[in-house]
Amino acid sequence: MSRRKVAILISGGGSNMLALARDMADPGHPAEVCLVLSNRPDAGGLARAAEMGIPTAVVDHRSYPDRASFEAAMMAPLRESGAELLCLAGFMRVLTPGFIEAWAGRMLNIHPSILPLFPGLHTHARCLAAGMAVHGCTVHEVTPDLDSGPILGQAVVPVEAGDTPDALAARVLPMEHRLYPPVLRRFVAGERAPLALLA
Repeated sequence: MSRRKVAILISGGGSNMLALARDMADPGHPAEVCLVLSNRPDAGGLARAAEMGIPTAVVDHRSYPDRASFEAAMMAPLRESGAELLCLAGFMRVLTPGFIEAWAGRMLNIHPSILPLFPGLHTHARCLAAGMAVHGCTVHEVTPDLDSGPILGQAVVPVEAGDTPDALAARVLPMEHRLYPPVLRRFVAGERAPLALLA
């Protein structure tokens, strides 16, 4: 069986990257990690990937005058790695429509809210401010409209009395780790029906 090659893009510690990489370490998985790429040389996830024997690359966005030149530089290691799919895992850069179109139908992201609720940043604080009873996370295809691509999976956690944004984030993150790997497996196998998980 030929396994699809997946590049994972990170900006920080890479806990979702680790969840994906550990799942893809299964020889029966339909995909394998070919590269972990970060826009930050100090991203903790780079060392964690290297410890697992995964090739890594850094393309520091601060070295480029604009998004287009930064993204053009990212394409070189992605091409060299043979990546067929991209998984954004805490990659904190807004991508241009041109880059997204180049990977149309082949790029996934995980977002810490139950989309279409609370796209963008500060999702946990916004959830609490809105008085929501539940919160969660979503894996979706990436399209040029921010956090608006087809939904591939969602996980839900209850909002508890006295929750703070940090407390809520701490309960959502393990659900992200539970959700992203099986959604990727299904996506690689051609399954697009959304997966639902409850805490």
